[in-house]
Amino acid sequence: MQINLRKAMFVLPNLFTVSSIFLGFYALVLCAGDATPEQLYQAALAIFFAMFFDGFDGRVARMTKTQSDFGVQLDSLADVVSFGAAPALLVYKWALAPLGLVGMIASFAFLACGALRLARFNVLAARGDKGSSRFFVGLPIPLAAGAIVALVIAHYRQFGSTTDAATHAPMALVVLLLSFLMVSTVRYRTFKDLHLSTKSLALFLFLSVAGLAVGIATRASFVLVVYMAAYVAMGIAESIIARARPARDEARLPAAVRAELAADEALEPDEEDVEGDKDEQDEYI
Repeated sequence: MQINLRKAMFVLPNLFTVSSIFLGFYALVLCAGDATPEQLYQAALAIFFAMFFDGFDGRVARMTKTQSDFGVQLDSLADVVSFGAAPALLVYKWALAPLGLVGMIASFAFLACGALRLARFNVLAARGDKGSSRFFVGLPIPLAAGAIVALVIAHYRQFGSTTDAATHAPMALVVLLLSFLMVSTVRYRTFKDLHLSTKSLALFLFLSVAGLAVGIATRASFVLVVYMAAYVAMGIAESIIARARPARDEARLPAAVRAELAADEALEPDEEDVEGDKDEQDEYI
């Protein structure tokens, strides 16, 4: 029987995606029941390696020119398992279980917001509106899961035990912040526009030296925490600056010009009201 090599190549990127699902499932199994600190640490490592498989499936599909709608949907389902359900259960067992219902709600919020973000992306992609390739709209769910994983790994390497009472409430706030950022419109850089240049090399050298300094001063496991925190903070800071810039630029205009612009905006019909029925219908697709 002759095998069509071209058709067989379509399986390759899906194998990476299925491997990510397996690691997410393995993390769930480790977290089930009365998980020990070592099992929670191993679950965090499983999710961490799932991030690598998730990062490579799309690249393999582009390299082999085997992109498909099936692969897109499978990747989203894999993300819900590996970067939604698995990290939510991990952080619940690791730090939020002592908070009772509050901890359960915070963990579920992470899973629900991750699923909502993926659904929003799929709807926009189906409409052909993927947005700028330079930015993600909202914190990507693998990176949100990576922030939780980084904290679990660093804490285990430093203390070798579960969290104490003083960290339960702060961790709930961190999880809720990550949940909000996933469904927000805060833009995060994809770094796809980076090219080999003096500026990019200088940035890479700075990050490498900073990571090395953190690793020497503390532990190597804390480097990932610092990188994740810096990325999350960078998106928030850039969003605040972007929102403040138009107001600052408008404030520099003469008073007469500002008044004229305000009058023009008041006379213009509201585009959302004009197309109200269409937008309301699209909202539920």
